[in-house]
Amino acid sequence: MAAIGKNNTLEVVRMVDFGAYLDGEELGEILMPQKYLPQDCKPGDQVDVFVYLDSEDRLVATTEKPYAMVGEFASLKVVSVNTVGAFLDWGLLKDLLVPYREQKQKMEVDRYYLVYIYLDHESKRIVASAKIEKHVDNVLPDYEEGQEVDLIICNPTELGYKAIINNAHFGMLYNNEVFTTLRRGQHLKGYIKKIREDEKIDLTLHKPGYEKVEDFTETIVEKLKNSGGFIPVNDKTPSDTIYGLFGVSKKTFKKAIGALYKNRVITIEENGIRLC
Repeated sequence: MAAIGKNNTLEVVRMVDFGAYLDGEELGEILMPQKYLPQDCKPGDQVDVFVYLDSEDRLVATTEKPYAMVGEFASLKVVSVNTVGAFLDWGLLKDLLVPYREQKQKMEVDRYYLVYIYLDHESKRIVASAKIEKHVDNVLPDYEEGQEVDLIICNPTELGYKAIINNAHFGMLYNNEVFTTLRRGQHLKGYIKKIREDEKIDLTLHKPGYEKVEDFTETIVEKLKNSGGFIPVNDKTPSDTIYGLFGVSKKTFKKAIGALYKNRVITIEENGIRLC
């Protein structure tokens, strides 16, 4: 069955002057307007579409891609506000509603808000909620330490940055391990550092352990080769400069150049490192 608010691969069942109807199984036939039809489209073809309700609450299929789908979080811009709620630009012709009951504070036009997109099962409408805490940590975490995960930054705290893991759980990136400014709604890769006894999750932006150092040594060697065999950084270089060049902590950098020096791949000089 076609899923509302998701990408679907559906079969064309019949053509009409204003588009085509697709087989939505239990949802019935779904209109794909003419402007979205692939060239030479005909009955029996399979098309990749996003299914949602248009301004008249009719199911339609489009080849346009929203910035996020049902079950996902995204930072979206408010484009209008009325008596019903706030409307967000999510990349489709019809804007996305955040009802007043789903707003933490009154939303303002031209500001961005982190929201969760969900399907209201009574109305079948796709709506959004700024009360993201209701939609996180509803299942037990099942991660392994060192596992790569998708992160969305929520907000800064005294400890660091709160982040959403795989659209499902909260985790924490600590200040002493973040060497760049992160912004609310930013998507990036991270790693599970530790799952604590209270089921809270510590995160890191760098691959934990020696595997990360081994991978990074190759990056340093490649950088040296592309820079004529010399880079003006060493173990005395400020950590923010190292992060700006390589995207890693100074601790990881020092471990990597130490391993390269021990294996006689590089020499460490007063003002940088040199390829042997």
